[in-house]
Amino acid sequence: MKAKAAVFNGAGKPFDIREFEVVKAPSGYGKSELIASGVCGTDLHFMRGTLYVAPPTVIGHEFVGKLTECDENEAAEYGLKPGDNVIADIAVPCGKCLLCRTGDDANCVNMGLTNGGSIDEPPYLYGGYTEINFTPLTNLIKIPDELDPKAVAVFACPGPTVIHAFRLAERANVTINGDTTAVVQGLGPVGCFAVMYLRSLGVKKLYAITAGDNKKREELAKEIGADEVLNITRDGKDAITEKLQNENDGLGVDLCFEASGAPSAVPQGMNFLRNRGVYLIPGQYSNSGGAEIQPQLITFKALQMIGSSQYSVPDVKAYLSFLCGHKQLQKTIIEMGSFYHLSDVNKAFDDAKSGKNVKTLLIK
Repeated sequence: MKAKAAVFNGAGKPFDIREFEVVKAPSGYGKSELIASGVCGTDLHFMRGTLYVAPPTVIGHEFVGKLTECDENEAAEYGLKPGDNVIADIAVPCGKCLLCRTGDDANCVNMGLTNGGSIDEPPYLYGGYTEINFTPLTNLIKIPDELDPKAVAVFACPGPTVIHAFRLAERANVTINGDTTAVVQGLGPVGCFAVMYLRSLGVKKLYAITAGDNKKREELAKEIGADEVLNITRDGKDAITEKLQNENDGLGVDLCFEASGAPSAVPQGMNFLRNRGVYLIPGQYSNSGGAEIQPQLITFKALQMIGSSQYSVPDVKAYLSFLCGHKQLQKTIIEMGSFYHLSDVNKAFDDAKSGKNVKTLLIK
């Protein structure tokens, strides 16, 4: 038996579709068949060269599939069995560093990855862009039967990413409730999930900021929870800043969530916030250039600026719990996904880079 995979050949180069021998699942591993695997912003950075991974390799870390082969006794230790729908989480914290010891293994300083194996050695297929995936059972999370696995796949990485950022805010004693006015910068996958998540927290007023001319995406943002969508291209940066600074009787918004990935968004977000405002910044995940900030704003406004870069298994489980508690969102979430056959990976990347899709995913 053979399985196809999309092989990454380096920044700016097209993927190759190759066939690999499908071997027996090694001890401690699960073999899963592809349901859907998302194209992450991280993968786009690999293609642009703003992040580096050594080619040739099978990239992708948002694999959702059906577990088809494993040692059933080993799998049972993790609440798994053949036939389960699963998410493959690539993060392998060391468990020993300061961050792991203090309850934040998502920011482990010695983080390992499950998808870094060589495509020249069996079982070959560790990444997400493949019809068959091999992942340690420790890093497979069962998807509840009540959830559509394709819906789960749409935010398999953005959801846990957002949730971990809010976990860090909670660790910093940040309270988000019906008195909170919030703004989300960017309406890509992370920004859209942040809108849904903030709405679920019952915030008083929720703004979303986008750019360009995508009326459908703006309407979608309102459907999933934004009270108002502001467009930098249409409304202008200064007018948006003035509007948000007028919140809280002229103090500014309580919380800003940066999900655009644009360096220029950061100084703008700082200007939105009131004194003691909270800035969550998971969106700046590559070396995409710098931005000039006014550091005195951090001092004079006593801003709480919280970065967040990764997530780990507890965040994935929290994401699944969120979806179970908001099953009415599943239909809309699936509609936010654009699904491409694995063999069309290069077109999928072109469309993802152009901003045409909210979320791009690969299927068999």
